[in-house]
Amino acid sequence: MFKIKYLFLIFFVAQLSCQDKQTLQKKAVKNTNAPEKKTVLNKEFKPIISQKTVVSFLTQYASKHKENNVLIKTRLGDIHIQLFNETPLHRANFLLLTKEGYFNTSCFHRVVKDFIIQAGQSDKNSTRELRKKIGTYKIPPEFTKHKHHKGALSSARRWNENPKKLSDPYEFFIVHKKMGLHHLDNEHTVFGKVIKGLDVVDKIAQEAIDKGEWPIKDINLIVNIY
Repeated sequence: MFKIKYLFLIFFVAQLSCQDKQTLQKKAVKNTNAPEKKTVLNKEFKPIISQKTVVSFLTQYASKHKENNVLIKTRLGDIHIQLFNETPLHRANFLLLTKEGYFNTSCFHRVVKDFIIQAGQSDKNSTRELRKKIGTYKIPPEFTKHKHHKGALSSARRWNENPKKLSDPYEFFIVHKKMGLHHLDNEHTVFGKVIKGLDVVDKIAQEAIDKGEWPIKDINLIVNIY
């Protein structure tokens, strides 16, 4: 009698075990059939300007934005800039980058006493991201009567493999040399000038630099239109 009860108990426990396994399997199947979360893909990114649209875009932008005065704030003081109407593409481009906040992510990254102070670059992610947003393009030169006197605002560009002398849209320099840099006339587009703050240009030019002509202590920019 005891043996029969013992066998019955084993059979009952086995049945419960099978039911538990079936329940777990059902739960597992139910979970695997649950709908997966969809990955939301970003729409194809389109920059503001391309090489094909640079002239038409900046021409239209220049007609809508007539500002000429820009303030560059640095830890060494303020530089007041006047942008020239005779260089509408470069003027419009500088205004666009200012309004997009691009220059506020950059700094004076090249300082050469008695030559130039150059800005528009940095090693920040925000600088790279804004370049992607605005676009990859070069600006056709706009050579005018304006020359590379001290305080001239001019556009940087590549010299190698650039026979059309296209300007870099993101980098600019201010002439520091007292006698000017007239060998750069008709090589780089002069599109503005310092109207107040040449003493600040002098201070920046005096900053200690590394072997790459980058200031040891960063000279960040805050650029506003007024």
